[in-house]
Amino acid sequence: MTSCLQKILFGGPGVGKSHKIKKILEELGIDNSSNYVKTVFHPEYTYGDFMGKLLPLTIKEKVEYKFYAGYFLEVLAKAYKNILLNPISPEPVALVIDEINRGNSSAIFGTIFQLLDREHDDEYEGWSCYETKLSEMEYFKLLELIGIKHDHSKNTYSIKEAELEKSITGNKIFYETQMQEFHEKILNPIRIKDKSIRIPPNMSIIATMNTSDNSIFYMDSAFKRRWDWEFIRGERQEATIDGKHDWSSFVDNLNRFFVDNSKFIRQIEDKQIGYWFITSKSKKITTNDIRNKLLFFIWDSVFSRDKEGLKQLIGEKNDLITFNQFSDQCENFIEKIINYQPKTR
Repeated sequence: MTSCLQKILFGGPGVGKSHKIKKILEELGIDNSSNYVKTVFHPEYTYGDFMGKLLPLTIKEKVEYKFYAGYFLEVLAKAYKNILLNPISPEPVALVIDEINRGNSSAIFGTIFQLLDREHDDEYEGWSCYETKLSEMEYFKLLELIGIKHDHSKNTYSIKEAELEKSITGNKIFYETQMQEFHEKILNPIRIKDKSIRIPPNMSIIATMNTSDNSIFYMDSAFKRRWDWEFIRGERQEATIDGKHDWSSFVDNLNRFFVDNSKFIRQIEDKQIGYWFITSKSKKITTNDIRNKLLFFIWDSVFSRDKEGLKQLIGEKNDLITFNQFSDQCENFIEKIINYQPKTR
């Protein structure tokens, strides 16, 4: 089976984490958009959003309750279905989680947390080491997403998805007396037992993490160690500032300026910016682009605690009390950074 990834890409803003994910999906052979799902964590994101939740649905003034699958359950079903369609070489799938540290990841993953440990031995390589049991609603929704319908009144399971129907030989409907055959053909290949699931080896989970985000949740060490981590530095952007100065060189000097003034900056490494913090299709970044996007980030996030470093750069005569005053110094600031000479250490 295809080797899987379980990785968190981290780095400052504008380093190209989303661009890196596109490359990773290509490397995994995921060229079909139906084989990956993207979600974004945020402070209000819950386990229900991730796995599934029961919600009321009004039809002709009648309220019914329907179970809606979460993003994890959707991707898991795709992975299982691909195994049933091609047990030898199933198509890979991926769950992409953007801004994983903006949500309470431990609460969001819940019991799924224990599935993140993967096997390394040859027979079950890539499968979860441990299993977790689904609720009945989660279990039957998972089967439905795979293409298996359960008739509760007759206690039968039937293959409803056309592609899956062609792939599974023999019976398409399994009655109560045929449960052994149902297990052999459907559940055993995807290692489902007693409604307990494992993440299969053709399912990758890739996440991004912006280390400079101020609205982040703490990630405990037990959760962190179940992931591979990759620090993204980012590729240089071929662009100029107003057609005069090299943008990437400007970013390099700006980051050196941050490092030299680390005593005024909290968590200096988190405040480094990437070459794609501002992007331009025309390869020309304007002074206004820098004034409207970069300067506010510097004022509000980098030098949020102490503006002394900015005051020293721009000049002692210039008082910096408000952002408006800093914004008025945009051209001066750009020039100072372009000509900046790092301090010797």
